[in-house]
Amino acid sequence: MLATRPDQKVLGYLGRALSLELSAVQQYSTQARLVASWGLSEAAASLRKEADEELQHADRIIERMLAIGVAPSSSQLRPVKIKSDLSALLKANQQFEQDVIRLYQSATQHCAGVGDHDSRVFFEELLREEQQHLTELDAWLHRLQQVPVQDMSNHR
Repeated sequence: MLATRPDQKVLGYLGRALSLELSAVQQYSTQARLVASWGLSEAAASLRKEADEELQHADRIIERMLAIGVAPSSSQLRPVKIKSDLSALLKANQQFEQDVIRLYQSATQHCAGVGDHDSRVFFEELLREEQQHLTELDAWLHRLQQVPVQDMSNHR
């Protein structure tokens, strides 16, 4: 645990980050079940993998909060986005990931501004991972747009 009192704004970023990551777990898990019911088993597996990765992010945020001496706390989870097809789900997920990226960019900038090196590095790592995730979503969506509808289950 740190001896100094953590910056209140950093704590706010951590709480919002935990809320978003737990919201992502809920969203991707629900979407995995939904697309599985459509018979898109490979897409379901990919969404379950995404849910697991977001859960790992939430776990790291909890670990960070405990390390700086605060109890993990998140606010309200975002509602799950349910759409009528895989492409629409992925577009909703792109928007969600863009929100997460903006939060991590803002958190990184704030931490740099207040000289909190450890938190800056922590948020930068999460930012890089979420940017990669968005790149993967973009590529998945692009592939879906190139493939006839009946073949969508085989592409991720």
